[in-house]
Amino acid sequence: MTGDATVAVVMMVLAALAALAAAGRARGTDEEARGNRTAARREVTYDGRALILDGARRMLFSGDMHYPRSTPEMWPGLIAKARKGGLDVIQTYVFWNAHEPVQGQYNFDGRYDLVKFIREIHAQGLYVSLRVGPFVESEWKYGGLPFWLRGIPNITFRCDNEPFKRHMQKFVTKIVNLMKDERLFYPQGGPIIISQIENEYKLVEAAFHSKGPSYVHWAAAMAINLQTGVPWMMCKQDDAPDQIINTCNGLICGETFLGPNSPNKPALWTENWTSRYPVYGQDQRYRSAADLAFAVALFIARKKGSFVNYYMYHGGTNFGRFASSYVTTSYYDGAPLDEYGLIWQPTWAHLRELHAAVKQSAEPLLWGTYSNHSFGQQQEGHVFATESECVAFLVNFDKHKVATIQFGEEVFQLAPKSISILSQCRELVFETGKINAQHGLRTAQVVQSLNHIDRWKIFKEPIPTVPSKISNGGDKLYEHLSTTKDETDYLWYLTAYNYRRNGNGQLVLHVEAHAHILHAFINNDYVGLVHGSHDQRGNIVLKEPISLREGRNFISLLCVMVGSPDSGAYMERRVFGVRKVSIKRKQQRPHSMDNEMWKHQVGLSGEVNKIYTPKGSSHAEWTAIDRSMHLPLIWYKTAFDTPLGDDPVTLNLSSMGKGEVWINGESIGRYWVSFKTPSRQPSQSLYHIPRYFLKTGDNLLVLMEEIGGDPLQITVNTMSIARIYGSVSEFSTPSLLSRENHPSVHLRCQKGKHITDIEFASYGNPVEDCRESGQSCHGSCHAEMSEFIVKNACLGRRKCVVPVRAAKFGGDPCPGIAKSLSVVAICG
Repeated sequence: MTGDATVAVVMMVLAALAALAAAGRARGTDEEARGNRTAARREVTYDGRALILDGARRMLFSGDMHYPRSTPEMWPGLIAKARKGGLDVIQTYVFWNAHEPVQGQYNFDGRYDLVKFIREIHAQGLYVSLRVGPFVESEWKYGGLPFWLRGIPNITFRCDNEPFKRHMQKFVTKIVNLMKDERLFYPQGGPIIISQIENEYKLVEAAFHSKGPSYVHWAAAMAINLQTGVPWMMCKQDDAPDQIINTCNGLICGETFLGPNSPNKPALWTENWTSRYPVYGQDQRYRSAADLAFAVALFIARKKGSFVNYYMYHGGTNFGRFASSYVTTSYYDGAPLDEYGLIWQPTWAHLRELHAAVKQSAEPLLWGTYSNHSFGQQQEGHVFATESECVAFLVNFDKHKVATIQFGEEVFQLAPKSISILSQCRELVFETGKINAQHGLRTAQVVQSLNHIDRWKIFKEPIPTVPSKISNGGDKLYEHLSTTKDETDYLWYLTAYNYRRNGNGQLVLHVEAHAHILHAFINNDYVGLVHGSHDQRGNIVLKEPISLREGRNFISLLCVMVGSPDSGAYMERRVFGVRKVSIKRKQQRPHSMDNEMWKHQVGLSGEVNKIYTPKGSSHAEWTAIDRSMHLPLIWYKTAFDTPLGDDPVTLNLSSMGKGEVWINGESIGRYWVSFKTPSRQPSQSLYHIPRYFLKTGDNLLVLMEEIGGDPLQITVNTMSIARIYGSVSEFSTPSLLSRENHPSVHLRCQKGKHITDIEFASYGNPVEDCRESGQSCHGSCHAEMSEFIVKNACLGRRKCVVPVRAAKFGGDPCPGIAKSLSVVAICG
């Protein structure tokens, strides 16, 4: 190279660098860029537009996955699917009560191996958002706070209270030091790029009066002083101190978020709710892929959002007793990855397309000048432009009508409740309201029916009375959680009542309890039960007619919690348990028993003896089922074989009532199928058994049935996406992730399966959203070669792509009519 040429190249480089600097681009020099690839240069900062990694602003998509809600064997597959879905970051809470169940005794093993989880994320090239909390809520028992905190003298949770702050700081410091020791923060070469202190504190701050704001500032200063090298955030905290980023949680942060509380902070969305967590007694509420995508695009367009996290991206399972009050064992099953880790379509793929469309225009979004435009009462535009690049978001809020607008030199048809993303402000690359992704139908295949009565055994839970060996006693009714230490759902209240017949009339037992369920027994005979609900909390009242014998009678009340509270102010003051007990005869004053001598028994006998474990089970006195089905407080035991293959395994408990279930000693959670929803269905009937819990040969299955059920109808199932469906118009926008330049139907079976049959295929104008096979789905226009072409492209393959164009199907079957291709395929 000549000297003149060298000078020319240098001048060109300098000119380019000057242009970048003039545009406000904090990119650094070429030497700095090379340094970005070394650990010495790694840093995370932020400005008013985005998080900045190694000097470069980043557009980041994130998803919540909680390590205790799955198993280590599932983590690699879940993370890989999230990465393929276009995520850059995995976000998780840190669960204090899982890690320190006993004060000073820590557990980071198995599902609680936080370091292993983060290392797996790092190995797959993703970043981590670590929500240390340590209060997390998360529909997790006690909001993640360990129950032993209640026993600390003079403690008040989550406020400017010295005992709480001391223990909170100790745990947060332990987690931060663990991350540092393992070199997991980004400046150390690790994947953690941001952390969260506290969680949605603004919801309770006012309840603590002056001790609320001072606590916020203390928590912020405490976190910053730990010197992690990465930013800290507080969600739903518009008064977050200067060095803490305030972020948004909710369904529609593009509309509700007031924005960062400083121009130097970026707009981050830490919880975009992908559905609503289910509770017993309520129907599942799913969120459509179109609604999710609309919300994300609006947040980016209106709020200049540069970080969006899906809560949850994979919900998983509330194993054991970790679900909070009334919350089901299945958690956010309608997330992009379902409870079992299967891809939930079309949500996963539709969001994947959105991520690609946004990242294609990351340059103007992160560096461009912003402007907005109004096209009508319900239509608006948002434009981000640099000198060389431009992206536009055209918004139609009207839920029912197509909007026609002119933007630049083009006219665009905006679908109802949709946002169109235009690359270079002219080329349509994505529409949030139009779903071109495949749909999937998840099915449960029965692989084993547990209907052999001779393989079932029972253990009848003894109904305690008032033996002297029970030490928990006194002339008052004990508070539930303080007595059980939240180590069991069950607390017995026991007393004796001397009855003297005095006149006629029906006796009525009247019990008030602040609990979720209450069972009553008189002289070991079942009287009845009452239960509350998620939306009607507070006292539950049992009023049941009873018969008493002359003389001494035993009253046994079983108070039951279905999870502990997970949120709210002054959690340490919450009280539960039986409050009032009386016996009343008509037209007579009730006889109060509140101050009688009460004994209390913590837990069930089967729990104490751990008869749900292989060892404990071997020592229990199991008997034949006889006539015990449909009776309360019965333990059931049987064995089943591990299903072949790799498909997720579930237990169908729709014939049971309420209780808990264990597989080889591992609790897969509570069940409550007898509590029907408004649609008269159980909130959850299928219960996930991770394959890691299974073993070769017989697996021990134990259930504690609290209300009464029929175990002979229980089945073992495998879950899979058996039928997939795609429908794409010839006018649809081609996928940015495909090599095809035409709109196409993309079909993909889950890993390990392939397309075994095409149930339906029609190029023409098939019935919209037709998921069933048959001629009834054909419209007035249909290409006869449709099925042959699709079968030739797809049969025997795990995935296939079929372009939606006339030439593919032997010519236009009906000129002048808008056409689409619909396919229903079977995966096996």
